[in-house]
Amino acid sequence: MPEVASSALAVPHSRIREIADIAMAMGDGVLRLYFGESNLPTPDFLKRAAQKAMADGFTYYTENAGLPSTRRMLARYYEDKHKVAIDPMSEIVVTASGVQALHLGIRCVLNPGDEAIVLTPAWQNQMSIAEMCNATAKMVALRCESGRYRVDFDALEAAVNPRTRLLVYTSPSNPLGWVASVEEQQRLLDFARRHNLWLLADEVYERLWYPADGTLGKPVPSILRLCTREDAVLVAQSFSKSYCMTGWRVGWIVARKDLAGRATKLNEFMVSCAPAFAQRASETALEWGDDTVRQMLALYKSNRDFCLQALRKVKGVTVPEAEGAFYLFPRIDGMKDSFEFCKRLLLDMNVGLAPGVAFGEGGEGSIRICYAVDRPILEEAMGRLVSVLRG
Repeated sequence: MPEVASSALAVPHSRIREIADIAMAMGDGVLRLYFGESNLPTPDFLKRAAQKAMADGFTYYTENAGLPSTRRMLARYYEDKHKVAIDPMSEIVVTASGVQALHLGIRCVLNPGDEAIVLTPAWQNQMSIAEMCNATAKMVALRCESGRYRVDFDALEAAVNPRTRLLVYTSPSNPLGWVASVEEQQRLLDFARRHNLWLLADEVYERLWYPADGTLGKPVPSILRLCTREDAVLVAQSFSKSYCMTGWRVGWIVARKDLAGRATKLNEFMVSCAPAFAQRASETALEWGDDTVRQMLALYKSNRDFCLQALRKVKGVTVPEAEGAFYLFPRIDGMKDSFEFCKRLLLDMNVGLAPGVAFGEGGEGSIRICYAVDRPILEEAMGRLVSVLRG
């Protein structure tokens, strides 16, 4: 009897999805804070843009790299927001979601037997995609010092070897809310240059930043601000988080010309192209979405501060500062099995959270809270969680 490929069997099931599957079987009444998704609806002006695009005939295949108009709009975005010049026709590839951007980018740089270093805790997809390429993911945990996560460059140096070909990091971070400083970005870039590695920056949460000066809406500085066109750097991005478009499945890659060209060709064999009408609506998000982003961030920041205040009153709970994204990752003293904790919390209290073990090295002993939900849902969920933590 033919068997399923060992490379497929080697990829573990998502522990977040395990929690979600239980929650979905429970039906209504669950307070769902486990997915990386806002419960805010896609803004109406984007829905109207999609309807117009369909009426205008954008219901067919597009170029493998995406609509030229979408790529030009993305290039303008990088010029406006980051003062970085990108060639829309040779350095941008539109993808069917941020996860497909990761899959496409990682597939273009890893050979069987290669190793990818992933800074963790991180979204499991990054490690699993490497495994799906018959490569190995080596996890290097960020260090928490003085209430902030930092890159452990000594551990990075110890992890690299002749088989290492890729370094992956996420900023703002899922699940930590950590934002890499410009100094850390430069050191990561220098590390990749020194060891002849590809550097993949997952910048999907770029617009979700709470800077120290209090100005909401400006993006986290992209690694692209520090790169030359010759650097082996690729950025994975998405419209999902910044514009409440998770179900629309549109993302993109920015990369050196040779990688972008190969990714364009491989896109034919993965998805052909992202949906044409969704690409057109995404152009509208880039052009008119800034006010929506600022309003959304005001809500998220208020929710973040509410959660921090509640959790920091609980003995035995440590919550590092979250500078971006829409997650908190509290560490709970004595917790040995975060999956079992989250499962019991779900079954007993109808509160769905993501277990820290789902995010790789450095994640166990923590739980992830997605606070991008309506305040009444968040207040009820946090009330039940705090009651359990206090015993």
